[in-house]
Formats: sequence, C-alpha cells, structure tokens
Amino acid sequence: MSFFVAAVAALLALLTVLLHRRLAVAPGWPTPARRSVAVVLTLGWAATLAAFAVQAGVIDPRGTRWLAWAGMTWLALSWYLLLGVLVLGIIALATRLAGRPQARRAVLRTGTPLVVLLALGTTAYGLHEAAAPSVTPVTVTDPDLPADFDGLRVALVTDLHVGPVRDVTFTRRVVDQVNAQRPDVVVLGGDLIDGRVAQVSDALAPLADLEAPLGVYAVSGNHEFISQQADAWMDHWETLGIDVLRNENVTLTRGSTSIRLAGIHDETGTGADAPNLERALSGIPADAFTLLAAHQPKAGESGQGRGVDLQLSGHTHGGQLWPFRYAVLLQQPVVDGLDAVGDVPVLTSRGAGAWGPPVRVLAPPQIPVITLHAGAGAP
Repeated sequence: MSFFVAAVAALLALLTVLLHRRLAVAPGWPTPARRSVAVVLTLGWAATLAAFAVQAGVIDPRGTRWLAWAGMTWLALSWYLLLGVLVLGIIALATRLAGRPQARRAVLRTGTPLVVLLALGTTAYGLHEAAAPSVTPVTVTDPDLPADFDGLRVALVTDLHVGPVRDVTFTRRVVDQVNAQRPDVVVLGGDLIDGRVAQVSDALAPLADLEAPLGVYAVSGNHEFISQQADAWMDHWETLGIDVLRNENVTLTRGSTSIRLAGIHDETGTGADAPNLERALSGIPADAFTLLAAHQPKAGESGQGRGVDLQLSGHTHGGQLWPFRYAVLLQQPVVDGLDAVGDVPVLTSRGAGAWGPPVRVLAPPQIPVITLHAGAGAP
C-alpha cells in the first residue's frame, strides 16, 4: 500500500510539473506569474493527495468531505488542463514546423489563458451535471415474459459511491426519486459506497426507505471489495431491509405466475465471494423468465446460452469524464443503454453517482426505470 501511495503521489507530482511548464514557463510569463501558478498547482496537488486519503478512509470523511470535494474536483480540472495543453502544444509545434517559429510565442500566450478558461468551464459544467441524476425510462418487450408481469417496473440504482464526497443528502435525493416512480422491484447494482462501514454507513441510511411491493435487492460491486469490507457491507445492507443476492436467485410472484431474479458477486470477489453464475441460476426452470443482476456488463459474456432474459448492470459510469467513454470499451462490451452481449440483453446504467471527482462530462448520471412488456420484439 505504501508503494502505491508513493506511486500516486509521484504521478500527480509529475502532472503538476508538466502543467507548470506548459501553463507558466512555455508562454514566457513574468517570474511573479510563474510563481503564482506554481503555488496554485502545488496546493491542488496537496489537496488531491488529501482527497485520496479521505477516499481510502485514512482520513475520516466525516467533517472532511469538503477537502475530498476540493481535491477530487482539482483532479478533474487537471485532466482537462492536460488535454488543453497537449492540443496547444501540437498547434505550437505545427507553427514551428511550418517555418514560423516567431508565431509560437503568440500562440502560447493567446492559447494558454483560453485553455485555462475552457478547463474551468468544462469542470464547472461537469460538477453541475454530476449533481442531479435523472430518471431514464426504458422499455423492454420480450415474448417470454408472463402476461401477469406485463408492465412490471424495475428501478435500477447503481454506482452511488457515497462516502468520501457525497453524503446522506445525496442518497436521500436518489431514494425520493426512485419512490416517486412507484417501481415494483428495486435492484441495487453495486458500488454503493467508497469507504469503511464504521465511517460512511450513515450515508446509506435512506436506502431503508425504498418502497417496492416485490422487494429491494442488491449485488456487490468492485468498490465493495476495494473497501476490503465487502461482507460487512452486504451484512449492513441487509439491516436496511435489502435482500442481498450472493450468487443466488429469488422468485417474484404476480397472480398465478412467477419469474426469477438472480444476482452474482462482482468479478473482483474471491473465495466464497467469487462470482458463480451456475450457482446463481441453479434451480431455475428452463422456461422461466430470468432477470440477472451483475455489476459489470461483461458478466453477460459468461451468461451465454443460460437463459438470461435481461441482465441489469452498471460499473461503466458511461465513461464519466470525456473522452474516457472510449477507453471503457477496451474493458467492457458496452458502455451504457440497452444492448446485446451475445444472446444476453444487457441494460447498463451510467450510474447515479460518481467515483473520485464529483464531475461528469457528457455522461449524465441516471436512474433507469425499466418497464417490461410481454409480446414480440425482444431486444
């Protein structure tokens, strides 16, 4: 862990030095301006390190969320400053290669303030976008759905990531939004927290007020395992009236018919908490309509030919900070929305919260509410 902390600190320091050279030195600003930029960048570096300490629980989030907010927001701002200075550097290089070296200084003097303004504006927009998850209606039509379940409404809540930056007020807002939709079932798709049970469990308290006549269910995400307290977290969820699906399935009944809801642990789980799809689907009749809750969309790859009618996932955040959306596709088969992974229809939520920076750019937070219909036209 100490090596990891040192590596993160060194990487952030290198980023800080690079930004100073490109924002202060390359344009040739006077010495007082260079020093001022150095001070601001150094304070941002220190705040980001402190924010990671809050994120890891080394510093108790209670009373220090303002520090985590500042440091993580600076991290997002640094990312867009980096993108900006890289583009500006390419333009400056092009002027030199075009035989106009004298124009380089003018490009940097004009472009650098513009980069700073654009980065600030993008980050401010991202703060606003991340603060207000919206309900996203989704319709799924499947001929295998029993008629009694036609119109079933399933609310999918994933990736709250409360704790270091978001507190109980954020969770309360999400719960109120979900309850206002009057869902029949609520599925919590993992990554509900960042941190330790003793420090941030109070931030999840409103989940006890979720209302759904057919139940509230949850599966683990990778951040529950990152906390190294996955079992403690799942036990805590159960004290809130949530049924945790630990590689198992439950029967949902309406009228004289039933469907199954299965759930598996995240793929980062090990030992007894390792994902086991075969166990999760055991005992389900071959003709039963089956929903599968799995934190990561790529779980659909192991669900081929197993009769899963719809998988509910999160994890990707839709990339969260543009242009990471495209990088997500290197690790997951889908980024967001309803798509097919082989023969498994997968509904992937961008998530309600945000990890790290409380910032989202071109990846707005969402709470999908899926309405199931019986009939032709399955995805």
